[in-house]
Amino acid sequence: MIYTFILWLADFVFYYPVIMSLVWMVGGIYFFWRREKGKDKNPPKLDRMPLVSVFIPAHNEERDIADAVDSIFANHYKNLEVIVINDASTDNTQGVLESLMGQYPGLKVLRMEKNLGKANGLNLAFAMSHGDIIVTLDADSMLDEHAIEWAVWHFNHYPRVGAVTGNPKVRNRTSLLAKIQTAEYASVIGLIKRTQRIIGKVMTVSGVVAAWRRTAIINAGLWDNTAITDDIEMTWRMETKFWDVRYEPNMVCWMLVPETLKGIWVQRKRWAQGGIEVIRTHLDVWRQWRERRIWPVYLDYFLGIFWAYAFVICALLWVARLFFDVTGSGYGAMLPDLGNPLISWRGSVISMVCLLQFLVSILLDSRYDKKLPGIYFWVVWYPVVYWIFNALAAVVATPVALKRDMTTTAVWVSPDRGMKA
Repeated sequence: MIYTFILWLADFVFYYPVIMSLVWMVGGIYFFWRREKGKDKNPPKLDRMPLVSVFIPAHNEERDIADAVDSIFANHYKNLEVIVINDASTDNTQGVLESLMGQYPGLKVLRMEKNLGKANGLNLAFAMSHGDIIVTLDADSMLDEHAIEWAVWHFNHYPRVGAVTGNPKVRNRTSLLAKIQTAEYASVIGLIKRTQRIIGKVMTVSGVVAAWRRTAIINAGLWDNTAITDDIEMTWRMETKFWDVRYEPNMVCWMLVPETLKGIWVQRKRWAQGGIEVIRTHLDVWRQWRERRIWPVYLDYFLGIFWAYAFVICALLWVARLFFDVTGSGYGAMLPDLGNPLISWRGSVISMVCLLQFLVSILLDSRYDKKLPGIYFWVVWYPVVYWIFNALAAVVATPVALKRDMTTTAVWVSPDRGMKA
């Protein structure tokens, strides 16, 4: 029975990502056909220009914060107030901000002497802001000059829109890890968000760039300072209160991604922990029929965690059998032969599906990123590198998320921002 179960796990490890890739491709193409094809590439004409408050949380960002602030003030949307939240930085972030305040009189800086976490900083900035719309931007990111106009259009025309998530693009593409992440953001994250908008609810806004309706933030109870990933938690609280969360591919920003294995590990572990905490907290969505549109997102995330455990188990069994066969101990015959995942027909199928998925993403996303086709070769490395990282991160993060005291404040540390291009 155990032997059969292991073979079933191996089948699940193969078929689940293949099937979901096909779902994402079909969903992405349908979203493009319905909502992007033939759409004017020029920013929309706005009948109203409400005040937009831009929040930039910063913790030890002396190198990159000036680029982020410059990109905001270069935006074509001018009815803005900009608040940088300096969350107890120990480098020269404050000095850079003081210089920027001399350059931009409209810039405000909220200086926090103690690291109280990103969510607390956002809530304090919210209390001192006046905008009907809030835009949150990571301190390492540069906002496209028309991004805010595209977001505001949704809020102007649809009163139930609570948030609009943007379309982050990688700007440091010099290393192998950065190139693989460029492929990931286009061929995985972009397609997933398009598909989720079609079949139900968006799992999460982008933590890099998003726009929020002020009244929706108040209705959701502000940002949760106990959440490891405040963006995921806020998205779910809005959606369970029946606010519409949308994906706007024209809301582009350019970000820096980690370029060290340690930096990627910390990031993916935090993402996994945050997602698990959210589905743990919102288990009650299954009790109410009116929450049914969020069920596909919940189920997909749960199956993704199960897949991570199945992947790690199968990988360990394959390594164990290989070791026993090489040493001639004879114990290998007791384990099922799962084949070599890199050279078997299944590995070839997965590689071909990844290439096809990225080809679809190029066709959909190259209008927003003209250099995207140049990354095509690197996508074949995505299953090898990131499946291992993401699976291990999910396996490690699950017990941490399930045991964590959800009343404690979540604080942050300086992230790996990679190298500037």
